[in-house]
Amino acid sequence: MYAAIVGARRYAFADLKALLAKATPARSGDALAGVCAETGEERVAAQFALADLPLTTFLNEAVVPYEDDEVTRLIIDSHDKAAFGAVSHLTVGALRDFLLSDDATAPVLTALAPGLTPEMAAAVSKISRLQDLMVVAAKCSVVTRFRDTIGLPGRLSVRLQPNHPTDDARGIAASILDGLLLGSGDAVIGINPATDSPERTHALLSMLDEIRARLDIPTQACVLAHVTTTLDLIGKGSPVDLTFQSIAGTQAANKSFGIDLALLREAHDATLSLKRGTVGDNVMYFETGQGSALSANAHHGVDQQTLEARAYAVARAFRPLLVNTVVGFIGPEYLYDGKQITRAGLEDHFCGKLLGLPMGVDVCYTNHAEADQDDADALLALLTAAGVNFVMGVPGADDIMLGYQSTSFHDALAMRDLLQRRPAPEFEAWLGRQGLVDKASRIRPHTMPAHFRALLPPGET
Repeated sequence: MYAAIVGARRYAFADLKALLAKATPARSGDALAGVCAETGEERVAAQFALADLPLTTFLNEAVVPYEDDEVTRLIIDSHDKAAFGAVSHLTVGALRDFLLSDDATAPVLTALAPGLTPEMAAAVSKISRLQDLMVVAAKCSVVTRFRDTIGLPGRLSVRLQPNHPTDDARGIAASILDGLLLGSGDAVIGINPATDSPERTHALLSMLDEIRARLDIPTQACVLAHVTTTLDLIGKGSPVDLTFQSIAGTQAANKSFGIDLALLREAHDATLSLKRGTVGDNVMYFETGQGSALSANAHHGVDQQTLEARAYAVARAFRPLLVNTVVGFIGPEYLYDGKQITRAGLEDHFCGKLLGLPMGVDVCYTNHAEADQDDADALLALLTAAGVNFVMGVPGADDIMLGYQSTSFHDALAMRDLLQRRPAPEFEAWLGRQGLVDKASRIRPHTMPAHFRALLPPGET
């Protein structure tokens, strides 16, 4: 039992998961699940109680039972007690103060990451303002490598997302050409396939590999098929750079995705064995999003933001190249409007970075949400200032296959210019060799490189 007094009223919270849920800033998913605070005063009371909670509490009380959930077992069994020692005497509120202090430098936060559990990170985020989330995340440095180096200070990478509703090769090639000319693609050239058939996935992988090799692009390609499809294709010799999978924060939610930790481990080992990286061996790409466990009825009464942070424990077990939260994709049932999407995006980025993950964010919303492109522009700028590793590059910011709104190649270019961010160094050097960078080191495609014309359909210029 946890309690706090606000005004003349005493509020009590039955257990840790209730305390975390009641302390969470308002969002529609927690209201749908019936776990949110009933009033603003109750939320403040829960935040007071949470701020005074010793961090050691999270090692002694699980929000999802240890014996019932392999994600909980992963969190507890892999906890680095030596790293935790630096903050083991602190409360949640004192940890927030430390993270905001000058003592919490990038090396200190890197060393601390394995000592923090997802629930600790989620708890701190719940009592933090947006600027707190940004300031701390900006101090975290998480660098990963495959064919280029992602996450270095002062850099902003972009996933080039050339989706097509029928996986048409001409349409995909046109989108790739558009993105490359505008400096996108250093995080990954990644296609969400319209179908998950092995034949289609192999064809797309082969197409991407041919484009990458023909233009000698220092990046990686990925077709975001289910992990079992990719595993099968690895066995058949398909050109797989990265293995992708959506993940969640409970065993039951992951089961709804058709995965478990053993399968992810098998996929990681198989992809690593291909040795296709040139500057590093981070070979996994994970996507997450608040509300996925609730939509699978696999949330165990835990709030959606805490469960999102638990998904990051799954991700960091496999040393991924990329992790991104698709923050507004599930819809207004989980994040109702631009205000909730903004808060969730900054929370997710903060928690992921604090836990040692190479975080990107798909700044997005569905067409039936109470959000628009102004909300996306604002969140994109806040995340770039907070040091996000990568964002999405979608033609016109409108994904015509997935049917949602994201960020465009031009949006990423604007953020690089506005906040002095540059692409991954190997990719930036490649852009220079293509004549796509001007004397002021800005990406400015005045003419199309002659060899890029190989991507154009016959008869087009």
